[in-house]
Amino acid sequence: MAGESRERYTEFVSHAVAIAGENIDTDQIIPARFLRVTHKEGLADAAFADWRNTPDFVLNRPESQGAKILIAGDNFGCGSSREHAPWALTAWGFRAVVSSRFADIFRNNALKNGLLPIQVEPGSLAKILAVVQANPRAEFGVELAEQVLVMPNGVTVRFPIDAFSKKCLLEGSDELGYILSHEAAIAAHEQSNEVRG
Repeated sequence: MAGESRERYTEFVSHAVAIAGENIDTDQIIPARFLRVTHKEGLADAAFADWRNTPDFVLNRPESQGAKILIAGDNFGCGSSREHAPWALTAWGFRAVVSSRFADIFRNNALKNGLLPIQVEPGSLAKILAVVQANPRAEFGVELAEQVLVMPNGVTVRFPIDAFSKKCLLEGSDELGYILSHEAAIAAHEQSNEVRG
């Protein structure tokens, strides 16, 4: 719910799951039949539900369990707007998604729900995918404060994020929470206007 405090986004290290297909849309991330709920609970099983019918699908593999980073192909999160997509991904346990391009609506929904979209150059994405495919337990670091993804060999890959979204994630807040944190100043300003009026 907007205005509630949430966990501050801290740096972490994790292995990653690679789903390398391009143009993965929100209906593939979470099929429409799961959109009836208005809360996040129980959506872990909805993430990529139609793909998880295959036992060999990456999220079903033992080595994928506990991964906090999803590595995706180009243009991740395209299609219809549904906040349930980042809900399902965070419910599964992901804290960051790496791609060379994100749909704008998905990016905004992700940022508002504590899921960090890490956009990297296509060449960097190819190297990251190759590392995960060669070793599914390879660990990456995510350092939001420095805006870097740390490769297993220590090489860093920078990523962009707007200053306001970064501040909200690091402080564990959202737009409404940010406004409410200035409630005293807003009240003082309103009172001064009333006195002048």
